[in-house]
Amino acid sequence: AVAGERMREDAALHHERAAADASLERERAESLTALAKLLPLERVKTDRFLLTERVRSDDALANRDDFLGIVSHDLRNLLGGIVLNAGLLAKTASTNEEGTRVLAATARIQRYAARMNRLIGDLLDVASIDAGNLAITARPGDLAAVIAEAVEMFEGDAAARQIALEAALDGAPLSALFDHDRVLQVLANLVANALKFTEPSGSVRITAERTDRVVQVSVADTGHGIPDDMQAAVFERFWQVKEHDQRGLGLGLYISRSLVEAHGGTIRVESVPGRGSSFTFTLPAA
Repeated sequence: AVAGERMREDAALHHERAAADASLERERAESLTALAKLLPLERVKTDRFLLTERVRSDDALANRDDFLGIVSHDLRNLLGGIVLNAGLLAKTASTNEEGTRVLAATARIQRYAARMNRLIGDLLDVASIDAGNLAITARPGDLAAVIAEAVEMFEGDAAARQIALEAALDGAPLSALFDHDRVLQVLANLVANALKFTEPSGSVRITAERTDRVVQVSVADTGHGIPDDMQAAVFERFWQVKEHDQRGLGLGLYISRSLVEAHGGTIRVESVPGRGSSFTFTLPAA
């Protein structure tokens, strides 16, 4: 009797387990069916959301560029007025001690205004690079003339810092395809950086040579140099040699790299800490 009762209980338990398993299988099948119907709807919803966010992002970028253009135009107009009035003050300054102080103050105003104008230009260039609208108009020309122009731009600053600035060229034409203003901007960024990190009695030297395909220009200094682990990042946006360095936004080398690459050239750096750095870029030969 006990054995028969156990057999009946085992049979009942087996039946209950089989029924539970069947119910679970049905629930799983129903869930999979519902999920299969829901996934396309969720995918469509996600695609619509991403498309909407992309449109909003594009609108935000367009608004940012428009805003930068309007603000930069207004700021440059104001800076022009400041520089103009500073120049008028300098012309009307007397020759006595008070006039000397006025001339020194107006010179500082003009330097600050020029620096602000460069910063505004850098921000606009970065916005153009991000939007893919960086303008380059390459024409055949003599790169030696641009190098001479860059030296002339900075020889006063170099003399004030007691740094020797020279262009060591052999006099041969350096025929290349380039945008005059943009390449002058690259040279100005490289020379300004070299002067910034070179101590008094140091030197900054510009050299150039032409091959069959490219013209290569180097700007070498005797400054502090760049640590090995930082050389790969010098051409990134907002890069600084030292943390919290306030001597610029860290955009000059990034913009220079973008300008050189837009010409179809390359740019690189070689540096030994404590002995100086050499920045070299190439442009297509004419």
